[in-house]
Amino acid sequence: MTRSGRMMLAALLLSATAMPALADGASRPVRTAPVHFEEREQTVTITGEVVARVETDLSFRVGGRITGWFVDVGDAVKEGQVLARLDPEEQKADVEAGEAGVRAAEAQLKLARANFDRQKSLLNDGISTRRDFDDAETALRTAESAREAAIAQSDTAKELLSYTELRAPADGIVTARLAEAGQVAQAAQTMFTIADTGPRDAVFNVYESLFFEQPSKDGVIVTLLRDGKVRTTGHVREVSPTIDTQTGTVRVKIAMDQTPPEMTLGASVVGVGSLAPRRVAVVPWQALSVVGSRPALWIVDKANNTVSLRPVEVLSFETGSALVSGGIEEGETYVADGTKLLRPGQTVTALEGGAQ
Repeated sequence: MTRSGRMMLAALLLSATAMPALADGASRPVRTAPVHFEEREQTVTITGEVVARVETDLSFRVGGRITGWFVDVGDAVKEGQVLARLDPEEQKADVEAGEAGVRAAEAQLKLARANFDRQKSLLNDGISTRRDFDDAETALRTAESAREAAIAQSDTAKELLSYTELRAPADGIVTARLAEAGQVAQAAQTMFTIADTGPRDAVFNVYESLFFEQPSKDGVIVTLLRDGKVRTTGHVREVSPTIDTQTGTVRVKIAMDQTPPEMTLGASVVGVGSLAPRRVAVVPWQALSVVGSRPALWIVDKANNTVSLRPVEVLSFETGSALVSGGIEEGETYVADGTKLLRPGQTVTALEGGAQ
């Protein structure tokens, strides 16, 4: 039962008083109504906010002291734009060392190739030995490998130098900034959060009890809170596997089919979803009484016009009425008004003009 339903039931309990018997056995005039069931579709309305479907936490791949940051929360950024920069002196020194290593390896390779060519010529002339030729060939292959290793080391140093600049991976909006000039950043420490400018979701905190209701196959209507004319449709994309222990809610993401430009990041929206139709009887709230802690209706026995109090199942409450889902049958007659002084077995008379 919903919170409003529990409040209504509590009000009935508080208003319940002892029902005195009629000493003379006179019939009590009441208004009656027939039980009629209908298919009623319920809607659920909750408030949430617009979030980016894709959010990326950005961090430096190397550590160092931050020398500057160039964007703040709310700024729009383009792919490849520099967001922050580290002091690159250490990485520049590694690049220079790597380039020097390449030059040295190339010099060794040039010398080894010249020696190999000379030994090959001497071997062909019968002046040198096969052993000297093999040694020259081995030295050449070693020099070639050393050059490749030096080039790889130099490329790695250049790549590490590029890591001192933190760039946006895609177009988006900065939603968080954790960088400060002069701060010493560790590798993989989050500096910025970027919300992608692509598709967006509406996020709602849904009460756990709603998950026990059968949802309708229709999607969810999402409306901008400050302007009801701005709306779109969506469907459930993700449901959190955990429940918030403080609020008893579950975080649900609705993928919006289209995102109106007015639904900016952080905008408050209202989501309206439908539950599968339920077979209910609509009764006025004043017809409800209580049995113990359960809601009940006074049912009229058509054979002798006496009443009995029967517990019923209330699905939910609406303004001025209750939706009864069980405990009564189609065509039965219940007391719609005048229940306060009734007692089990009381004879009643239906007032003229009462509900039929």
